Amino acid sequence: MANHKSALKRIRQSETRRLLNKYKHKTTRNSVRELQALTDKKSANALLPKVVSMLDKLTKVNIIHKNKASNLKGKLTKHVNSLA
Repeated sequence: MANHKSALKRIRQSETRRLLNKYKHKTTRNSVRELQALTDKKSANALLPKVVSMLDKLTKVNIIHKNKASNLKGKLTKHVNSLA
């Protein structure tokens, strides 16, 4: 167990950040799945910018790699453009 006050605080901070990162990542994954399942072009066009923004935010704080975000954004955009 940690002996210093600062180490105890660091443990608390790490746990809080871990849970927040986990929540944000899971929420984004669910949004990506939701967008991939859509067949209506209008609703897909409305949801795409929100999902792209979520991916960019995860990338900015290093929760996911920038190339992974880029691949997902490309696939999602391609899916939305293919809808009739």
